[in-house]
Amino acid sequence: MYLALLVIFLQCSELYAQGKAYQVFTFNGVKIKVEPSDKVKNGAPMSIICHADISKNTDFQLKHNFTFFKDGKLVFMTISDKEDARYEIPVAKSADTGDYECRVKAGDKLVISKPIYVWVAGMTKPILTADKKEVSEGEIVKLRCELPKEVPPLEFFFRKIKTNSEPIEKRVAEQNQNFSEMEYYVEAGDNILQFDCFGKRQVKSGWESSQHSNKTLVTVKEPFRKPTLITTPSNNLTEGDIIEFECSTVATEMRGIEIIFQKNRTILNSVRDKKSLKYSTLATQEDSGEYLCKVEQGAVSKTTKLNVFVSELFPKPTLSASMTQLDENKDLILNCSINGSRKANFSILRKSSSGDILLKKSRILAIKVNVNDTGSYTCKAEVKGIVKESKPVRISVYAPVSKPTLSVVSGSPEVVLGKPLQLICHSVMGTPPITFTFYKGNEIKKNVTNDTYATFLDEDIGLNDNGGYKCDARNNHSSGVKTSNILNVTVIVPIRGASLGSVPYGEVEVGSDTAFLCSVMEGSWPIDFKFFKKTDHEVLLHEVREYSDRTIWHKKTMKRKDTGTYYCMASNRASVDVRSHPITISVILAAWQKGVIAAFVLTAMAGAGAVALWWFLRKKKKAKGPSMEMSGSALAPNLTNEKLTRPPSDGNYYSGSGYIEDNENHMKSTDESKGPDLESAEVDYTEVEVSTLDPHRDSMESRHSQRIYGHPDAT
Repeated sequence: MYLALLVIFLQCSELYAQGKAYQVFTFNGVKIKVEPSDKVKNGAPMSIICHADISKNTDFQLKHNFTFFKDGKLVFMTISDKEDARYEIPVAKSADTGDYECRVKAGDKLVISKPIYVWVAGMTKPILTADKKEVSEGEIVKLRCELPKEVPPLEFFFRKIKTNSEPIEKRVAEQNQNFSEMEYYVEAGDNILQFDCFGKRQVKSGWESSQHSNKTLVTVKEPFRKPTLITTPSNNLTEGDIIEFECSTVATEMRGIEIIFQKNRTILNSVRDKKSLKYSTLATQEDSGEYLCKVEQGAVSKTTKLNVFVSELFPKPTLSASMTQLDENKDLILNCSINGSRKANFSILRKSSSGDILLKKSRILAIKVNVNDTGSYTCKAEVKGIVKESKPVRISVYAPVSKPTLSVVSGSPEVVLGKPLQLICHSVMGTPPITFTFYKGNEIKKNVTNDTYATFLDEDIGLNDNGGYKCDARNNHSSGVKTSNILNVTVIVPIRGASLGSVPYGEVEVGSDTAFLCSVMEGSWPIDFKFFKKTDHEVLLHEVREYSDRTIWHKKTMKRKDTGTYYCMASNRASVDVRSHPITISVILAAWQKGVIAAFVLTAMAGAGAVALWWFLRKKKKAKGPSMEMSGSALAPNLTNEKLTRPPSDGNYYSGSGYIEDNENHMKSTDESKGPDLESAEVDYTEVEVSTLDPHRDSMESRHSQRIYGHPDAT
């Protein structure tokens, strides 16, 4: 029985294992939705629901891991054996706006839903607070605007609201906080101020704004009142009247109060720590305009403006002249007048840098002018203490120009060919401006207006431009034009093509003369010629100035040290040195010097020969004596030859005398029959010196003078 139960249990376990091993599931999809909708009102509840659609091969239980993300950030996760999960948001805020998705993991499988955008419409109402409820003009109010439960980035807008004016709005962007602060300066005239704020955030469809905050009321106190400005007798006057201004204010504290009175940008008067200011003046037409009274204390400034009109008592005078341009010593009449022929006190003045010069207290001035009277003139008219001045009149008095002088700026009336020529025309006398005219021949080249001189640069100089320059000078004097003398200018042609030659050329005998010829292809005279010898430095040998294109330099008595390289250099007033090609001169011996040297050499050779001959003969005499030794190396062969070749008629030679030479070149007797006396005879030897100067003469002397000493038959 127990065995049967065991078998049944094992079979059941095997069946359970086989069933568990074959549990199969797959995801058909994952979906996400929002309840009540994907657009929720701020403050309302909201649910994010994730549903997993799964298929299984059998009905088995499966655990699901649900993870909810908003804008890629994890916001909620749960584990459930159900195929649905909910992320509940009881009170939706604008910060909950964004893209939501869910991820479901079962076993080793993971599926992600498509994202859904949820918009929580509306923002929380901001809260505005102020650090002060009551301020004075010139102080600062600090405001704080907060958006509770909102998440940055946010933008805040502060508004300053004044009665009967548009709100002044300021914007602040906050990236890291849900509140912002702003400071407002309280200006003069800000009696009662209201402030509010609102916020904005960026959503997918654009910008979303919050409601406006509560309004915050700030009361402003005045440290002093706006000033009052009055004029006496009125603000509509006539020239000559006395006008008085008074500027005043009311302040709770006079300390630090400053009153400034000004016209346009010009300050006329000012006081400190006082409640009023006065200013008076004699009214003129120039006093018409806007006046300003300004009261300042610290950062607060209040201003009152007043316009004043001053009517004209009489017009400005007019100064007229009989002539404005006239010759010296002419009569000039100046007349000062007023339209309407009103009586006035007139004066005529001349303007100068140091101040006006009174010429006459009258309406008419008549003078005989000179050059120093050139200048600007005005007149003044006075009525009831009001003085007015006319516009200035320019009077020009001219002295005639003197005859101009024309010269070359460099000083010398010449110019190098190809170089520019600068001329100057000058008049010693004459009232400027003076107009100068330059002529080349009869052609006008240039007109210049200047004070006393003018210059002209002629850059077109030709070889034939040797004169014809002149200039004219004229001014506004009635005498007319003055003309200079004609200036003749010499054109200097620069040196070109210098060359050097010599006679004789190349080789010169010692003691003879040499002519050096230096010439140029072209160049204006005079020409400076210089002759140089080239050594380790340049040596100047000769220089000369010639009114010619060539010169000859005669160098006397040439010496051996004059051998070398020569060249010449030519220059003229063009200041350009032109150098020739070098030539080489070799100084050699004269013919008679060569003969003397040859004779001397021959004489020396003859003397040497005579000495040699004398020495030889003397040596030969010394060689004759009672005995004679012969040199085996030089004499034995000669003796052998002579024994064989000499004829028998030579009585001094003994042929067949019975002597032969041994291997040691000694003479031995071959006649053994001579007996013991001959064999015992002693043979003496001597050396013979043979001269090689003349072999024929030597052989003759050998025939007649060689003797063999020690021979038995020798006598």
